[in-house]
Amino acid sequence: MTKIVDFVLYDEAVGLDITGPLEVFNAANILLAKYQQEEVAYATRFLSLEPGKVKLNSGLCLYAEYSLARSKGADMLLIPGSSDIEPILQRQEFLSQVVDAAGSARQIVSVCTGAFILAACGLLENKRATTHWSMTEQLAWQYPTVRVEPDAIYVRDGTVATSAGVTAGIDLALALVEEDHGAALAVEIARWLVLYLRRSGGQAQFSAPLKLQQRAGNRFSRLHGWLTHNLGESLNVESLADKVGMSPRNFSRVFAQETGVTPGKYLELLRLEKARELLESGQKAINQIAMQSGFGREERMRRAFLRELGVTPGLYQSHFNKATSPESVKQSHFSK
Repeated sequence: MTKIVDFVLYDEAVGLDITGPLEVFNAANILLAKYQQEEVAYATRFLSLEPGKVKLNSGLCLYAEYSLARSKGADMLLIPGSSDIEPILQRQEFLSQVVDAAGSARQIVSVCTGAFILAACGLLENKRATTHWSMTEQLAWQYPTVRVEPDAIYVRDGTVATSAGVTAGIDLALALVEEDHGAALAVEIARWLVLYLRRSGGQAQFSAPLKLQQRAGNRFSRLHGWLTHNLGESLNVESLADKVGMSPRNFSRVFAQETGVTPGKYLELLRLEKARELLESGQKAINQIAMQSGFGREERMRRAFLRELGVTPGLYQSHFNKATSPESVKQSHFSK
């Protein structure tokens, strides 16, 4: 059945919050029509407080065909964010119309700081949610009943789904398509749109090792550099402590204070990044990559991938293989 997706537009909204998910749904329509001759999977409509031109924060102008009051019984109501969200939160008439539209929608979705609009409308009360990493603390402070998950790419709680900054809206849209039509179609859309990686909701918003290196500062920068070139070696707290001329006990304590994680966790994250690089190259078998990145056993690497990225090494690697041929895609029927 065709799903109706209502995009809520307003002045100064972020364009990619709208066009990213829009292109995912459009790609689903194209691929399903091409290989399965199905009817349109997603019918999109564009609504604002009043019909007419809407100017986004990039200067791009979109046209709202309908007023928000026309959004009745949509399968999905999608609300984008803005780099300056406060002005729209002061527009009570707009918020009232969003509340009314959400009341009859089967699913409510926000991208980036669009979560603030949902929160202002009372739609995130006692619900898990996320937003752009730079605004998670403000969301938690401004709306204390919202259970903010600051590191997630996207969060789904019942019929409400929220996503992190801009491109995370694409990840969420892919997850929604997967729920409707299966993982094979979602993967093919990611390839069709030449996305770097189809990320799971639990994946961190940005590189954990980069974040940790920044926290470590100068004190452990040399150790970080040495580790990146010696991940395949047998390493433990004692050998790392020896590298920086500290006792193992003192090193463990100071390192955790500086970086926010234990030396073992830090090492695992670096090995995870190395394994990702090798998987993306597609030149080695998974068991070889487990050895070269320092995990040793494939199962150890698999557990780390599932814990940190929410996908297996095999699924991660398959994303970077040569795109599926049209005939094999057709034969797969995008089965669940």
